[in-house]
Amino acid sequence: MPRKIIYERTPMAKLDPKERVKTFDEVALGYTEEEALKEAERCLLCKRPPCVAGCPVHIDIPGFIALIQQRKFVEASEHIKKFNPLPAVCGRVCPQEDQCESKCILGKKGEPVAIGRLERFVADYERAQGEMRLPEIKPPSGFKVAVIGSGPAGLVAASELAKMGHKVTVFEALHEPGGVLMYGIPQFRLPKEIVLHEVEYIKRLGVELVTNFVVGKTMTIDELMQEEGFDAVFIGTGAGLPVWLGLPGENLLGVYSANEFLTRINLMRAYKFPEYDTPVFVGERVGVIGAGNVAMDAARSALRAGAKEVYILYRRTKEYSPARIEELENAIEEGVIFKELVSPVAFYGDENGWIKEVELVRNRLGEPDQSGRRRPVKIPGSEFRMPIDMIVNAIGQRPNPIIAQTTPGLEINPRHGTVKANMKTFATSKPGVFAGGDVVTGAATVILAAGAGTDAAKYIDYYLKNKDKPGIWDELYHME
Repeated sequence: MPRKIIYERTPMAKLDPKERVKTFDEVALGYTEEEALKEAERCLLCKRPPCVAGCPVHIDIPGFIALIQQRKFVEASEHIKKFNPLPAVCGRVCPQEDQCESKCILGKKGEPVAIGRLERFVADYERAQGEMRLPEIKPPSGFKVAVIGSGPAGLVAASELAKMGHKVTVFEALHEPGGVLMYGIPQFRLPKEIVLHEVEYIKRLGVELVTNFVVGKTMTIDELMQEEGFDAVFIGTGAGLPVWLGLPGENLLGVYSANEFLTRINLMRAYKFPEYDTPVFVGERVGVIGAGNVAMDAARSALRAGAKEVYILYRRTKEYSPARIEELENAIEEGVIFKELVSPVAFYGDENGWIKEVELVRNRLGEPDQSGRRRPVKIPGSEFRMPIDMIVNAIGQRPNPIIAQTTPGLEINPRHGTVKANMKTFATSKPGVFAGGDVVTGAATVILAAGAGTDAAKYIDYYLKNKDKPGIWDELYHME
């Protein structure tokens, strides 16, 4: 009898909008065992699975889903971790709809298999069981690798290199590991205890993690290699420097970068003030400039921190927002107000230097630009002012320049401040130094950074085993 194909995916429960805006508790509640089994049964277990090609870390998706179908939930999580040590993180925050799920055969006639939700389920199940079995680790190679930054690129590179037998030390500038996973993504979307649990797994692989260590200040890359004896370095410092608009009034009190606002909210627990001694001002009428995932995170955090009205000020319309669909939906459900087709022109303050108004200009949509989205065109004479007592600027990030300024021989793209690297091998212009993730591409997704960490580890391993070979670095830097 032919198998019945189910084209509708199993829904996942989430907190009621009226309740969740009062708390920083996680919004999405995850699958139950029965729901996970029901969803896993939809998978066709394709012999030539197109979903795998859509995954930046090339997880064997049919393999782990087949284990779910057999109720081998812990084994399914372990199978994922052969490819990605961050399944609970990626199951929550990766844009699966644009990657693995977009390639799913079922998606041609119905809804694709909820791969991300299943990944989250098995990772959460394994954690709930209190199990943390480690994979096979190769014998010590004798090589030392320094990984700068403990965000997704650095953590994944470190885990892969550790499994290869190399001695890996991760250097993190902040007081807790996790990078953007800790300071950038709110608790209601990615609980911090989940990040720390997956960091603990990577530490148990033998990775040493050093916090409060700013490479370029505490020690330079050259000092790590020449004085501390590291044979190779991987730069995975991300893009944590805010991009500003350069508008009049941008230095007024109450004007935040999304980086500062979310770091205070997330890493410094400002939302629990005075329990945590990190105050953060949150206005009654908050404007968030931008409409990506960071903008949604800032807007939804502001609501939870006490704002009465939160506006997304976006130069295009919602359909052109780069944010994930579910993040847009969640923001709208929670009462975030979208003010479309407007661009800020200037900010105005009161006699005490606090922002009180934003001046906006109306736009119309013109022809598509390089992104494929219709370009916003300002309408002359359409300026107007809007009362506001807080602004969060969420229009993008770029890499911090500290490493570039303290590392002779490391080439940087002058326009964006990103590190120049071979996009296949991740080798930079400086021998022995590799780089990947947002520090190379500019701000992107967690899973793309993780993919860079995975691929870079392979070429770091190749370099270490062949570092005495004449011309090895030229080979890596110019490889096609």
